[in-house]
Amino acid sequence: MTQIPFDQLAKQYLEGFLEPLGVVQRNLEVPGEPKYVDVWFTPADPLTEPVNDFGLLYRIAKTPCLLEPFRNAPGRQDIRSCLLKLLWIQEDVKRKAK
Repeated sequence: MTQIPFDQLAKQYLEGFLEPLGVVQRNLEVPGEPKYVDVWFTPADPLTEPVNDFGLLYRIAKTPCLLEPFRNAPGRQDIRSCLLKLLWIQEDVKRKAK
């Protein structure tokens, strides 16, 4: 459990908004090293509800995506860490598909 209240709140909001659209996994462990993705979302095939109220979030949710909410603007190291997690997840999905 995190010690940062904003982090938990952001994860709960993303889970609540995205749950009707597909599968939401919070704190998904990244294979290969002890890192966790805050929210991994996989849309239902096809998206069942045409939700226009979410705007940008709905457009993002059309494809599987990694979401890492930040309270403040992320620094370079934070962005690198997110990209590394995304690459690990993409490689894991590719391996499982074979």
